[in-house]
Amino acid sequence: MSRLAALTGEKFDVAIIGGGIIGCGVARDAALRGLRVVLFEQRDFGSGTTAASTRIVHGGLRYLEMLDFRLVRLDLRERETLLRIAPHLVQPLEFVIPLMSGAAVSALKLRLGLTLYDALSPGTSLPRHQIFAAPDAQRLDTCLTRQDIRGAAAYYDARVDLPERLALENALDAEAHGATILNYVKVVPPTVSENGLQRLVVHDEIDDDHADVSARIVVNATGAWWEQLAAAQTGHRPSRIRTTKGIHIVCRELTTRALVLFSSVDRRLMFAIPRFGHTWIGTTDTDYDGDPADAYATRADVEYVLASVKKIFPDLTLADVLYTTAGVRALVREQGRPSAVSRMHKVVDDVPARGTVSILGGKITGYRAIAEEAVDAVCRRLRVVARCVTAERTLPGASGSAAGDEQPLASDHPSLAAQVVFAVRSEHCRRVSDFIRRRTRLGASADQGWNAARRVAEIMGAELSWPPSRIAAEIEDYGRDIAATRAFAGPS
Repeated sequence: MSRLAALTGEKFDVAIIGGGIIGCGVARDAALRGLRVVLFEQRDFGSGTTAASTRIVHGGLRYLEMLDFRLVRLDLRERETLLRIAPHLVQPLEFVIPLMSGAAVSALKLRLGLTLYDALSPGTSLPRHQIFAAPDAQRLDTCLTRQDIRGAAAYYDARVDLPERLALENALDAEAHGATILNYVKVVPPTVSENGLQRLVVHDEIDDDHADVSARIVVNATGAWWEQLAAAQTGHRPSRIRTTKGIHIVCRELTTRALVLFSSVDRRLMFAIPRFGHTWIGTTDTDYDGDPADAYATRADVEYVLASVKKIFPDLTLADVLYTTAGVRALVREQGRPSAVSRMHKVVDDVPARGTVSILGGKITGYRAIAEEAVDAVCRRLRVVARCVTAERTLPGASGSAAGDEQPLASDHPSLAAQVVFAVRSEHCRRVSDFIRRRTRLGASADQGWNAARRVAEIMGAELSWPPSRIAAEIEDYGRDIAATRAFAGPS
């Protein structure tokens, strides 16, 4: 039976469009409050901006310089919440800021900033900052054993190496509490109001099927795609969102410490983070006007990152870049340099049309609080009195689970064949890329899981009754996915 067959004519309290981390958080919150919820994601859960993030949970040290204290306080509070409700995915991470000769930030300014950062997170479970003199700083990591290292500062935030799973677990918990969650289902414009209800025509992009559903309220949580959906609803672009592209490069292991660096090109704050045996370096922040799904790291993007970290990694070249990530942020529109635009979100009613609650902007760190604010708005509209409990309840994976039969997918990958079956049956895994990139960490390996792709496709094919042509097509599609991460290496 088609996934959409049972949906036609269904009436929901709230329909959420967009299955990134924020949309999945909205679905979980709304379901836990007893609302009848449906979530539509046009690709896979967490596959857009969520997957392309720097993968850290932080208050945002650089936002202090922007005097954005409200944002920093909110995210520091949410950092602590995520450490509590998702300890299997969100873990403490120490960041080191090397102080080099000619540094963009003075030692005094840095000390004051870190003292304020600590003060804005009272009751935190994380250690306070430390300051290191030159000899001690140079012993922290081999890449810091240099004469121009004049000292260092260290402070704690948190890492979320698999933000895609963070999004997925929110969606799965929503489903466990009665929500209908669907990936690879696109909302086909227009969305119109009929008898006080919002009518949505949805299309299953894999099974080529349609359904009509109704909801009392629609939540537009499409992030970087917000303007596209708003234009489809109203016939014009509201120009409420500014989209900027961010990329990361992935290299061999260059540091065992997470480093905070200041670009030698424009003094922009950047990170170099050890992850799964490699080092991830980024990010960029440039205006982007195209389809967010088409964003990729260009040669110029990669060369900017390399030039930015040349002082600390002088031997790093284009040839050392294994692959890249690229994604598009959604920022509340304002003028100025992209890096200077606030990351604070807005939740607005009846924008771009009546009956719609829109979420503009937002970061991974604050997703739960943003979702709470959005669902509060929905409940007010529906005259429902129900308290948010998402800060109190742990996510499903926090309790752990037993492994099934252990059969390696490939000799150099630790993932299990049983995981493929589980992902298909229990985690809405529909494509080979879903499993490799967003149900496991195979995609973060040096070959991005290519060595396991055929076996994954064969197991999925057996589960989903794919013909041989579909199995071959899935493998080819994943090959193109990998090629996009290496597009920078082509002609400049």
